[in-house]
Amino acid sequence: MNTLSIIGATIVTLALISYSIGIITEQVKKKIIPRVLIFITLGVVLDITATAFMILGSKNSPFTPHGFIGYSALFLMLIELVRIWRAYNKLGMNAVVPKGVHLYSRYAYIWWVVAYITGSLIAMT
Repeated sequence: MNTLSIIGATIVTLALISYSIGIITEQVKKKIIPRVLIFITLGVVLDITATAFMILGSKNSPFTPHGFIGYSALFLMLIELVRIWRAYNKLGMNAVVPKGVHLYSRYAYIWWVVAYITGSLIAMT
C-alpha cells in the first residue's frame, strides 16, 4: 500500500468511528442532539476525504466493484446527513427522530459498514 492509500485507510477508519458514534447515539436515544449532528457530519467529511485519498493512491480505476460499493455507501450517508439536518431544522434540538429517518439511518450505516469491511478485506489481499 502506498502512502496516499495508507492515509486514506486511516481517515476512513476515523470516519467509521465518527459514523458509529453518531448513528448508534441516534439509534439509542432516538433524539436529535448535538452529538448526533456533529458526528454524522464529521463522518461524511472524513469519508469524502478518505475516498479522495484512496482514489489518488490507487493504481486501479476508480470504477471497480468495490468502488461502486464504497461510492453508494458514501451516497447513502450523504442522504442520511441531509435527512437528519432537515429533521433538526424542522423539529429542533432534542426532538424525536422521525421513524423514517431512524430506520433509514440504520440501513445506511449497515451498508456503509459492509463497504468498510469489504475494503479492509481487499486491502489485506
